[in-house]
Amino acid sequence: MRILKVGMVQQSCGPDIEKNIRKLESNIRECASKGADLVVLQELHNSVYFCQTEEASLCDLAEPIPGPSTERYGKLAAELGIVLVTSLFERRAPGLYHNTAVVFEKDGSIAGCYRKMHIPDDPCFYEKFYFTPGDMGFNPIETSVGKIGVLVCWDQWYPEAARLMALAGADILVYPTAIGGVGTDSKEEQQVQRQAWQLVQRGHSVANGLPVITVNRVGHEDDPSGNTIGLDFWGFSFATGPQGEILAQLPTDREENVVVDIDLDRTEYVRRGWPFLRDRRIDAYGDILLRYRK
Repeated sequence: MRILKVGMVQQSCGPDIEKNIRKLESNIRECASKGADLVVLQELHNSVYFCQTEEASLCDLAEPIPGPSTERYGKLAAELGIVLVTSLFERRAPGLYHNTAVVFEKDGSIAGCYRKMHIPDDPCFYEKFYFTPGDMGFNPIETSVGKIGVLVCWDQWYPEAARLMALAGADILVYPTAIGGVGTDSKEEQQVQRQAWQLVQRGHSVANGLPVITVNRVGHEDDPSGNTIGLDFWGFSFATGPQGEILAQLPTDREENVVVDIDLDRTEYVRRGWPFLRDRRIDAYGDILLRYRK
């Protein structure tokens, strides 16, 4: 039995970037002290979720990869001997930016990157203004703890992304996330949305026979433009086994760190009983490449 201990860091963020990072470092250390081999952070964890508005000057938050953040998080991963999944605002070239997950190996080196493929453009989530869609495909990142299929937030609604990671040999699906309710939505509506968000990812777990780790930010963040009443991030980070079974579920209203045991060998057992990959009709799926089929 291969047990992977995964640390999940659910925290709130404020306008002081250095304060956010120091808190992240403390939370990562707590997970490592509890035996975590792999620690996962939420989406764009260094700062507030700046995509509530379209403001070109906020591109100053972006940084190169490698760069200051990768150096800092790499040193921490090496010190603690953990694999670490981070989420950064990448400056690739002048005027060219990505929402990029960076995975660090236990020696502090960069094991690999994933650039977010699906980019939303909705009220309070104006990511298309900032991020160019990823161009690295859906490829798991090889690490000492297994092949990590890293996807980011909006990617989590797309079964194609999870499937392609599974078909490329991912041992686990990992989703750094920043999702919450627009303040004008009722609590009842936000609960329905939150349940749908978890349900679709549990579906990816079931359909692919893979564990899923989803880490979301938590707390209220104001809209700096004042045009809305801001976002209430759901928290509700969770982990599933390969049949969608909930292994850990964090609260909706506060920060929390948790370390969860993931049995990587269970995928083999589950897929033998539910051989979805065996029975796929790959000869009949050509139309999936169409935008809409009518």
